[in-house]
Amino acid sequence: MEAKVEGNPLITQSKWRKVAYGGMQPGYDDNYTDESFLEDMVMNANVVKRDIVKVMRDSVSISQYICVVALVVCVWTYTLGATIDETSLLLLDAGLLGSGFLVLLLTARRLSINLLSHYLLKISFFISGLYVLAPIYHTLTRSISSDSIWALTVSLLMVHLFLHDYSGSTIRPPGALKNPTLTSNISLNASIVASVLIASRLPSRLHVFAIMLFSLQVFLFAPLVMYCIKKYSFGLHLCFSSLLMTVTLVLVFTLHRPLFALLLGLLVFVTVVCPFWLIRLQEYKFEINGPWDEAKLCFDITE
Repeated sequence: MEAKVEGNPLITQSKWRKVAYGGMQPGYDDNYTDESFLEDMVMNANVVKRDIVKVMRDSVSISQYICVVALVVCVWTYTLGATIDETSLLLLDAGLLGSGFLVLLLTARRLSINLLSHYLLKISFFISGLYVLAPIYHTLTRSISSDSIWALTVSLLMVHLFLHDYSGSTIRPPGALKNPTLTSNISLNASIVASVLIASRLPSRLHVFAIMLFSLQVFLFAPLVMYCIKKYSFGLHLCFSSLLMTVTLVLVFTLHRPLFALLLGLLVFVTVVCPFWLIRLQEYKFEINGPWDEAKLCFDITE
């Protein structure tokens, strides 16, 4: 269909149409819009409708790991106060290692004998190297004041919690290969340095070896074990998280009352307040999509 140009009835122009990267159409201004311009407009096409119960269930993973770090701090405190000796620590290390492998055996679907022996060999080298390095860790921070050690340890643990991968996207379950991100590497390194700082304040080399083995078992292997439990059964994951939170709150309560109140408030904030806050903010999310949006290029790169 053609239309007459205003002011010159002898000249006609073609019907307006949307042109992508085609430049201006003759007879129309560059900002001209037709009545059909908004026909393909879509409101909130990519906005995900979230459920408060599902968001709260997903936030349990964050609360769970916060309790794991709090348990590690409790063990550090009891060890520094000579409440837990090196023999008890070694028994705790053996129990954690055995229970971790038991969980992997019961929950992993692709865990073969070869893969299990490969893990056992790596664990053997890991424990041997840690035992050899224990004398170095014992004297590493002898010239640094204790106040600086505590402040640096708290800062590193905060960095660890802030940058930790709570979604489990960089965790390597048995039989899978995942490349860890930069933030997850920084988080892990921060926890290891914090463990070394605490271990350097212990009285004997066996203490250092036991506490380092405990800390690295938790920071390295606890996320994998919790990931396997969650993938195997979400109900079991919720039960395990509830038990872990209860034990952690009881230990922190016996250790320090103000820290108990702080931890309880943090767990309530993460598990209840933040999901409710997220759901309320979804009401103000406003997204418009249409044919004028830029094309999104997707490249499929295969090796």
